[in-house]
Amino acid sequence: TLFRSKACGSTWNNFYLTGDSSSSSQFYVTVGVFAFLYCIGALIVYVGYMYSYQESKKLPLIDFVVTVIFAFLWLVSSSAWATGLTHVKFSTNPSHVIASMGLNCTMQPNHCYPLSESSMGSLNVSVVFGFLNLILWGGNAWFVYKETNLHTPPPVAPSSQVPGNVPPSSGM
Repeated sequence: TLFRSKACGSTWNNFYLTGDSSSSSQFYVTVGVFAFLYCIGALIVYVGYMYSYQESKKLPLIDFVVTVIFAFLWLVSSSAWATGLTHVKFSTNPSHVIASMGLNCTMQPNHCYPLSESSMGSLNVSVVFGFLNLILWGGNAWFVYKETNLHTPPPVAPSSQVPGNVPPSSGM
């Protein structure tokens, strides 16, 4: 329930927000929680098992793929949350709320006015931080890409040449 109203001596009425923006906010928070858990796991691998990480060919590639997926998820979830926040702002706009009550507020003695407006500043900041996370994870993807064998080919094993053994010429 958004609020309860009793207008002009009538009974109390419940008024609700139009639309449902809970799924976009839940998706945004879920991506944030999973990103945090992945960061904790990656930190443990980087600090505790760095030698195994550097020796493995698959771990850096898996890390790169997961990082790219998280960058994409931050893009999608931040965009969804920005759209959901726009819907919340519209639904909680005092002029929209008064209009949804269906009252004629211009006739005397009805005076409809909001007592206060809700501040959306912290919600706007959350959207900005979501897009900053997108930039952060995209930049991180570049550094993880440089660790994979896609960027730097694996080192070539030294050939088994003995002194005096000359490799065959290319035939020029």
